[in-house]
Amino acid sequence: MFFASDNGSGAAPEVISALTRANEGYARSYGADPIMARVKTLVRQLFEAPEAEVYLVATGTAANSLSIALLSPPWSAIFAHVDAHAAMDECGAPEFFSGGAKMIPVAGAHGKMTPDTLKAALARIGEAGVHGVQRGMLTVTNVTEAGTVYTPAEIAALTAVAKSRNLPSHLDGARFANALVATGATPAEMTWKAGIDVLSLGGTKNGCLGVEAVVLFDPTKAWEFELRRKRAGHLFSKHRYLSAQMEAYLTEGLWLRLATQANAMGALLVQGLAQVPGASLLHPAPANMLFPLWPIGTNDRALSRGAIYYPMQGPEGVDHGRLVASWSTTGEDVDALLTALKP
Repeated sequence: MFFASDNGSGAAPEVISALTRANEGYARSYGADPIMARVKTLVRQLFEAPEAEVYLVATGTAANSLSIALLSPPWSAIFAHVDAHAAMDECGAPEFFSGGAKMIPVAGAHGKMTPDTLKAALARIGEAGVHGVQRGMLTVTNVTEAGTVYTPAEIAALTAVAKSRNLPSHLDGARFANALVATGATPAEMTWKAGIDVLSLGGTKNGCLGVEAVVLFDPTKAWEFELRRKRAGHLFSKHRYLSAQMEAYLTEGLWLRLATQANAMGALLVQGLAQVPGASLLHPAPANMLFPLWPIGTNDRALSRGAIYYPMQGPEGVDHGRLVASWSTTGEDVDALLTALKP
């Protein structure tokens, strides 16, 4: 009954097998291994982007923060949803890595900013001349921190607003595969075709041991990113262990199969919660993350019965929680949780 987060699951067997193979013999270091060359080819093919540059790091914080810093001078504003992971859950790392760029919260229901809320935020920043931060970039999270999903058309509408101000755009894709499965979009449709310049492509939350890719659709930024990654201490010496994970993840559709399982278990939770007395959802849940509301006492009951998830502060008079299904969640896990929730 583990529903705290998808990063609590183990690594997929295919990823572990790839690491075992990569462990044999010797390989060149710092990304010069032959596996990394194959990873670049895979990403370029999957994203229909033959000129894209691809770099690997071990954590989502590094992927997001280095990507954002790449697009943000220290005097600039980073426009993000008020609840975005990069704004709320990175301990100020984007600001730190950029040398002082300022996060600007953008409103929007269910974890999603809109063109209108982005325009409103843009209108109040960058008008004070030398006394204020300048407009810098847009970052979008998909799947959002509310468990909702942007469609490619919604992303394109946001990046169009950013581009009207000559601002680049970044996509935090810690759960990128889950967003693809939820929308049926292709990787290209969700990214550069929708106006995204840099993608943080997550692997850790979806069956990898610990690897994230940064995909630069503008290769002119590649050398600067390499320097930033090294200077920040995120260039792995034994890089083949990152490369092996990402190659296995992207080979023969494994990443989408894992995300399909996680999303299917999320849908099963949605169906089951309809049968739990007094339960409802705070946000739509098209992927693998849900935010249920339920009667007072439900959290104490479920947690005492062995359920593991994050109880949260909800509206007055109700309990609240966050449930996240993973690639390894089973129907039996869902049934056990639903039983634990019921009186």
